[in-house]
Amino acid sequence: MIRHITRIDFRKTLLSPLLSTAAALILIALLPLLQKGLSPEVSRFLLRSAKIYLVASAAWLFIGAVFLMEIVFRKHYDVSVADNLHARKFQTQFVIFKRLLLTLIVFVAFSIILLSIDDFRRIGTSLLASVGIAGIVVGFAAQKTVATILAGIQLAVSQPIRIDDVVVAEGEWGRVEQITFTYVVLRLWDHRRLVLPTTYFLERPFQNWTRISADLIATAFFRVDFSADVEKLRERFFTILGSTPLWDGKAKALQVTDCGERSMEIRALMSASNGSAAWDLRCLVREEMVSWLRDEHPEWLPKVRILTGEEEKQLFSPLDG
Repeated sequence: MIRHITRIDFRKTLLSPLLSTAAALILIALLPLLQKGLSPEVSRFLLRSAKIYLVASAAWLFIGAVFLMEIVFRKHYDVSVADNLHARKFQTQFVIFKRLLLTLIVFVAFSIILLSIDDFRRIGTSLLASVGIAGIVVGFAAQKTVATILAGIQLAVSQPIRIDDVVVAEGEWGRVEQITFTYVVLRLWDHRRLVLPTTYFLERPFQNWTRISADLIATAFFRVDFSADVEKLRERFFTILGSTPLWDGKAKALQVTDCGERSMEIRALMSASNGSAAWDLRCLVREEMVSWLRDEHPEWLPKVRILTGEEEKQLFSPLDG
């Protein structure tokens, strides 16, 4: 993956923090020379400031390294390709753990800076007991927040959903656009955004259309009269599938699935490479089949039959006799 790193990426993420860290190291190395003739208080202040500068620069460097890793991962595992199951898996894990790494880097750097200041160290020692009690109280008060964050980590590990997965949640169809510690953003088919807590995908049922693969079986239903020739309907349906790239060629079937009082129900079954193609294929089959029936076989369209008096007499006369 090193070959994916470009000079522009390196300059954007690591060049500035590297120069800052190098400057901090040089400053600390030159401090003994700079401190000559200065009072002890000023010397301690310069040394403490240089150490804080070094810690902040090092934290900036680590943060830049994380962002460089993100650029490399996005280039190596591209989710824009057709078969992107492997890429979506790694990108989902990295997005979650990137936030965890950034939080950890900032927390450790801030803690080191505070511990390097004598006043904060003394205050922290005296308040240690009260902080422990406060931590217990806050822990009880923030149970839901902690549970949500842990759910975000569990999503990254178990991966019931991934970046760019097609899911159906709360009756809405959309793609997973963003996964954080606390919430998941779905980009719906009409460009709306549905925001759900991470715990939703661990506690409630939902549909994931791309969990193992993206291909789907699509169905289209329409009704015809009892006089319709099902075999000719099947031939026409197969002709439509063969003329469109939306059909992936894996599965096809046309069957009578129900009979009502006035018509019979036809189900057209066909496979597609992904959810979007499946939706378009269903609409195409409905449009083409209805147009063909209307233009070529209007007598096969559903109709209501009305019996005249003579026809009704002929129909029921054997029963009356």
